[in-house]
Amino acid sequence: MHISKSFTFALILLSMIVVPINQAAAQDSLFASPVNYGAGTSPYSVFANDLDGDGDNDLAVANWDSDDVSILHNNSDGTFQAAVNYAVGDRPVSVFAADLDGNNSNDLAVCNIISNNVSVLFNNGDGSFQTPVNYEAGQDPNSVAAVDLDGDGDIDLAVTDEFSDSISVFRNSGDGIFQAVGIFETGDGPYSVFAIDLDGDNDNDLAIANKYSDDVSVLHNDGDGTFQTAVNYEAGNGPNSVCADDLDGDSYNDLIVANTGSNNISVFINNGNGTFQAAVNYDVGNRPVSVVTADFDSDGNNDIAVANKFSNNISVLLNTGFGTFPEEINCEVGTRPNSLFAADLNSDGSSDLAVANTNSGDVSILINLIQTGIGESSDKVLPENIRLSPNYPNPFNPTTTISFTIERSHFVTLDIYDLLGRKILTLIEEDRQAGLHSVSFNALGLSSGVYYYRLNVGDISQSRRMVLIK
Repeated sequence: MHISKSFTFALILLSMIVVPINQAAAQDSLFASPVNYGAGTSPYSVFANDLDGDGDNDLAVANWDSDDVSILHNNSDGTFQAAVNYAVGDRPVSVFAADLDGNNSNDLAVCNIISNNVSVLFNNGDGSFQTPVNYEAGQDPNSVAAVDLDGDGDIDLAVTDEFSDSISVFRNSGDGIFQAVGIFETGDGPYSVFAIDLDGDNDNDLAIANKYSDDVSVLHNDGDGTFQTAVNYEAGNGPNSVCADDLDGDSYNDLIVANTGSNNISVFINNGNGTFQAAVNYDVGNRPVSVVTADFDSDGNNDIAVANKFSNNISVLLNTGFGTFPEEINCEVGTRPNSLFAADLNSDGSSDLAVANTNSGDVSILINLIQTGIGESSDKVLPENIRLSPNYPNPFNPTTTISFTIERSHFVTLDIYDLLGRKILTLIEEDRQAGLHSVSFNALGLSSGVYYYRLNVGDISQSRRMVLIK
């Protein structure tokens, strides 16, 4: 069941979450209305990283029809300068920005699907780029990930070869020169690759979305940049994009796959050893083609954003804290969004979105309206002696249990707020001894929707979200 959040933005009186009043720009979502910036012809992929060394995230966009990459420099406030374009190979479809030559500036790796190669563009140190060096890949390279695969501290490349049913690995010599060292079999039609530690052994494994076999391949790293035989997990119809993040708070990375044919995403929860539970599917828009994760609502849990190509919008699915996603928020963007990337673009500490729109020839910037309160308490900076746990169950009807732990005796308040920041109820207002405490909240007289609970212990506050479904 999906609940559409209808926001009338006001100040939410929670110490770590503040939503500015911005009704005109709100778009019934967490984000301001999109601001669009021109790129090349048919923008196909977008990536955000600091390219010019000034500490804010710039944009790199691979343009399908103009055979180039557009660089949009950030003005440090989430607005961007006019695109500067650099020629690459034939039909660039994927771009990744990372320091490839070890000089502390981020370079570019670009997959060119028609010329069957990968272009590497070295950064001059100021966000301008040299003529590309090309490396031959397999047939129809569709996606590239640039991470350290062999544990030597250098950034290597993993490239999906759609019609070779394999992934090519390129080892970095340490100076940005690459050597093809292995081809590893995947499922049928590998279309997207994501590299991250999946089994907790501190090396980067690979997850690959296989478009034609309707599954995701997991290739475990042996620690030296070679990979074990793929283990495949059934996804939806036409998996087109894959990413990984900790969704259920157990410190292990789970998998998220966008399925273009079945108009949903598949979530695979990690068992804690790099194996995964059966997929749980969530409906999104029409033809989801790209998926990313970030904590969009600043509640300490990783949420999901999906680009829906044929409905010309993005879907944001908010996490309950248990790796389930009952809430969906939709935001309009440009025409035929094909790729999105989550990053802090205006330096306020919250995750914004950049979306590459293929048919409208631009990039939509969606600025997050939730402030994290830099310098204030949040899940990520609270002292370890205080913990406010996710309520259980969540979603709930009509009762749920809220638990918290304090290390020392203290005066404690626990309050319930609605979405507009109005206090609904005080559950606790008294001295409590050190240890674990739990209290039941009964929402019998309240309507379905999103509520927050806030724990105050001395000068420290922590808040979480809960969802009432009747």
